[in-house]
Amino acid sequence: MILYHGTNADIESIDLSKGLRFKDFGKGFYLTSNRETACRMALKRSRLFGGTATLITYELDDSAMHSGLKVRVFPEKASVEWLLFVDANRDRDYHHPVHDYDIVIGPIADDGVVLQLTNYREGIFSPEEVAKLLQDRFLDQQYYFGTEIALSYLRKTKVETL
Repeated sequence: MILYHGTNADIESIDLSKGLRFKDFGKGFYLTSNRETACRMALKRSRLFGGTATLITYELDDSAMHSGLKVRVFPEKASVEWLLFVDANRDRDYHHPVHDYDIVIGPIADDGVVLQLTNYREGIFSPEEVAKLLQDRFLDQQYYFGTEIALSYLRKTKVETL
């Protein structure tokens, strides 16, 4: 499987300690199967932090999904379980790390999702109502790698400046 990482510089080797906390699936390394999404992220990161918009292509060894790694795959559409998982990972008051998965696959919580998460946190909507509101939204998929063993199934194949 081909996955993409959009950033503002080439990455010689992935360093999980540099991952940001409070992301959708926690501190880790994120990729997407959607090239355009990764390109948008590269342009955004270079605009915010300087550097050169860079698209890195990786190949995921398909055996990773059947290797004994702890993998969580959410449905492609918003679900209550996914919403609560993202909310817990983004919650600065919650004990981190929230989970011990090696790989997590599921929708990206874009700005519209974050707005609805805020509505849930403020008690305006229940998790079920938020998931229902988000059902018709197209949400790109993201792939989280949270352990060194999970990263060992990735092979960098190409680096492009945008």
